[in-house]
Amino acid sequence: MPKVEINLPEHLEMRITRLIDRGEFVNREEALEALISAGIKAYEAGGQVPAEDDLGFEGEGMMDHEDEYVF
Repeated sequence: MPKVEINLPEHLEMRITRLIDRGEFVNREEALEALISAGIKAYEAGGQVPAEDDLGFEGEGMMDHEDEYVF
């Protein structure tokens, strides 16, 4: 399987970690594969992908600075 490296905003990393901690996924690799696959399927089905601002993530960036994500 090909390997992909990505940088994620802290708020997304925290949400993925919470899903893993709740037992939704066995590990990070499984979580990312499932979530990316679901996102691609929704996108291809013509589903509107809401802008990040519409998802209620304002102010959740690292140290409350939206443009300063370090991972």
